[in-house]
Amino acid sequence: MKHSTTQQTRGGRRGPARRIGRTLAFVLPVVLVLSGTLAVTRVNWSGTPSSSVLTASDVTSAGVSSRTVSHAPQEVLRDRLLTELQEQNPGVALTHLQQAVNGHPSLAKHCVSIARTLGRAAVRMYGASRAQSYARPVCDTSFASGVLTAHS
Repeated sequence: MKHSTTQQTRGGRRGPARRIGRTLAFVLPVVLVLSGTLAVTRVNWSGTPSSSVLTASDVTSAGVSSRTVSHAPQEVLRDRLLTELQEQNPGVALTHLQQAVNGHPSLAKHCVSIARTLGRAAVRMYGASRAQSYARPVCDTSFASGVLTAHS
């Protein structure tokens, strides 16, 4: 009787590719979750520029659980657009607001309030006359309305 030196399993031969695949299937989701968690803790969610960065240990020490805090889609969009306004300019934020509303019509009912918030933030960052120069007819000129109310 001749014995084979290779192991036979139900699926055939096991090789290094299968071991690598199984390792990646386990490690990759863990890496993605951890990197996403770290990225979220580094975002300035308040909409105001500051030098302090909230770390994951600060969140847990403050007693805030990531499971209990959930943001509505319009709040996430508003915060993202406020960050874009700070990092780039109000024109970019308004363009992305219009694209978001076009892509997700359920956000249309929040468009006016988000555009006004962007207008007020633009006045704080750029002054009234420069902020007004970015106005365009997004959400029935609510950005211009926000600029006007922040300037008054």
